[in-house]
Amino acid sequence: MVSDIPGFPVTEVYTMADAALRLQGLFAQLLGAPLPVRIRAWDGSQAGPPGAPILVVRNRRALRRLLWKPGELGLARAWVAGDLDIEGDLYATLDLLAGLIWERGEDARTLAEVLRDPEARAAVRGLVKLAGAPLPPAPPREEARRPRRHLHTKRTDRRAISHHYDVGNDFYEIVLGPSMVYSCAYWPTPDSTLEQAQHDKLELVCRKLGLNPGQRLLDVGCGWGSMAVHAAREHGVSVVGVTLSQEQAAYARKRVADQGLTDKVEIRVQDYRDVRDGPYDAVSSIGMAEHVGAERYLEYAADLYDLLKPGGRLLNHQIARRPQRKETEYSVDAFIDSYVFPDGELQPVGITVTQLERAGFEVRDVESIREHYGLTLRQWVARLEADWKRAVQLTSPGRARVWRLYMAASALAFERNRIGVNQILAVRTPESGESGLPLRARTWN
Repeated sequence: MVSDIPGFPVTEVYTMADAALRLQGLFAQLLGAPLPVRIRAWDGSQAGPPGAPILVVRNRRALRRLLWKPGELGLARAWVAGDLDIEGDLYATLDLLAGLIWERGEDARTLAEVLRDPEARAAVRGLVKLAGAPLPPAPPREEARRPRRHLHTKRTDRRAISHHYDVGNDFYEIVLGPSMVYSCAYWPTPDSTLEQAQHDKLELVCRKLGLNPGQRLLDVGCGWGSMAVHAAREHGVSVVGVTLSQEQAAYARKRVADQGLTDKVEIRVQDYRDVRDGPYDAVSSIGMAEHVGAERYLEYAADLYDLLKPGGRLLNHQIARRPQRKETEYSVDAFIDSYVFPDGELQPVGITVTQLERAGFEVRDVESIREHYGLTLRQWVARLEADWKRAVQLTSPGRARVWRLYMAASALAFERNRIGVNQILAVRTPESGESGLPLRARTWN
């Protein structure tokens, strides 16, 4: 047999019934350290630390995916397709693997650097032998397939939003619960209910915006209408909510009608760049700005600034990544980009604040609620796992696996301070300098 992988000829297929032991050794050579988990291979063999969580390699196809797409994308494809699985505590396993696979960051060696090491080259040849037939497996159908050109046009943003949010409202009800709030909750205590924590988050946003009866609120990326309904019902404001998802809009409109709020809430399928009926007293953007992209962020901030009246407030609730030594080398996470948020981008909170200020805003408060997102995500994972069979029926096995891995890994990322989430309160302060905020602004706490 001859390999299609340049530089790695295959003369035989490795078939001995000790594949797990072979894999442990080969991965240790490639990663520079032993795997901290056990491996169970397709031939029934096991190897690795006794009592550790088990990484199940169900078939040789998993290896072919890793050989053709070394790194995170190959692992993601194998996981989504069911070629790889985990037995034991998912969080503990991901935590053990993170230091070797996901957390090397700027200090990680490129594939070319790895292959300069003769032992690493030998390890790759060993994987080729174990993998068998060299042809690359097709990507799982859940992978977003689109060219990475002309990012963040209205058309590409609409397609990306549809990929993520038009999975099915019934599926999201399983994960999010009755609140249907898809952003970080605000927990009074770790033992509070998810519903209470999401209510408290919505109320926190309303208090920061200083909403009063008769005011106009624009909710950018309104999701399933939770913020719009809460603000109208509890604070008497008129709300326009905009989303690019047809399924979200239909669900939100029904909620508005069921609550008897059609005179106060309008839900539009509309790009925020096309909103032209300002000025508004306040703008809420909760978990939407991650979709904007670094190149468009100043435009986003300027558009929201123009939609506010003088003295109007913006509450920008956004996930942030840690800054890098060389910001130009930042790349989007391959798994997230291909399976979760196509074209999504994170930036450090300091850059976000700077862009808002460049657009004309006065930034008055930045609150990190990073730990709250870890609590939120663990609740979402628990809900998904508790209703797994139905979730698979509503979507697909691959899609359910995407969400389980994405949310569990994200929970750990927030808990370990690899990413954060911040609420930024900004004001379109008029020339008089009167911001409209009290001297001690944090009365909302």
